[in-house]
Amino acid sequence: MKRSLIILFTILGFLLKAQEIKTKRGIVSIDGVHVAKVSNKSNEYTFLDLKETPIYTIEFIDKSVVDSVRDSYIKLNRVYNRDKTLELDYISPSAFSGEERSAVYTSIKGLKLIDNKGINVKNLDELFNNSPKRKLDTKTKDAYTTRSKIDKLNITVNSVGEILSNGKPVGYFTNLPVSFGSDDTISEKTFVDIEIYDANSKYIGKYITTTKQIKTAGGKIFTLYREMSGRASILKFPTYKAIAERMAILDPSFIKNQDKIIVGEVKKDGVEK
Repeated sequence: MKRSLIILFTILGFLLKAQEIKTKRGIVSIDGVHVAKVSNKSNEYTFLDLKETPIYTIEFIDKSVVDSVRDSYIKLNRVYNRDKTLELDYISPSAFSGEERSAVYTSIKGLKLIDNKGINVKNLDELFNNSPKRKLDTKTKDAYTTRSKIDKLNITVNSVGEILSNGKPVGYFTNLPVSFGSDDTISEKTFVDIEIYDANSKYIGKYITTTKQIKTAGGKIFTLYREMSGRASILKFPTYKAIAERMAILDPSFIKNQDKIIVGEVKKDGVEK
């Protein structure tokens, strides 16, 4: 009985201490007291004190790292000192919270930049002096490692379908459409696959337009597009550059005299292990 009462009072105490955070018409309130203001332009939110002096901004970033792996985070900057920008994780009060609520909740609960007295400039400056590291999951870390290796190859495709790595010709596309442009996305479905050869005219693989799959000469298959929910959806129509990059991942021997790209084994459904 005593234990049940202790648990009950602990829960009640927690509920009584829980802050009530609200944002209405650009005014941020904690437990009914106005503490700050917030305005937004696109995906950037500016936090102001009650005298409407801008203090800091939070910008939401959501980007593709490699294929289906996306990374979402915020960029924090001070209005009065823009020498440094922080990339930080953010928190949301619920899975259905919009960006404004997440920006406010992160400012109060996560970063302690706003309290019941208003915007805490001291905590803001301290955050820039000792910025926390982001907590990336293994999948996202691996994706950034792969992205870094791809970027080192600096793959481009010129106006005649030639594939270059750091300015050096390493291969080429065949069966290109008449209207081919190096920056085009491949949206047309054709029964003739777009093939890739290395600089020595060795067959490397192909892109199947009807299934949006890359198939290497060795039989590895990767699907460039898969339906996913929410914002984390893969681009339907890849660029020629994206196809060349993925081929370099699937077949490291494709681009010789360059650093090899090592990634996990690829299943037949295109999902990396």
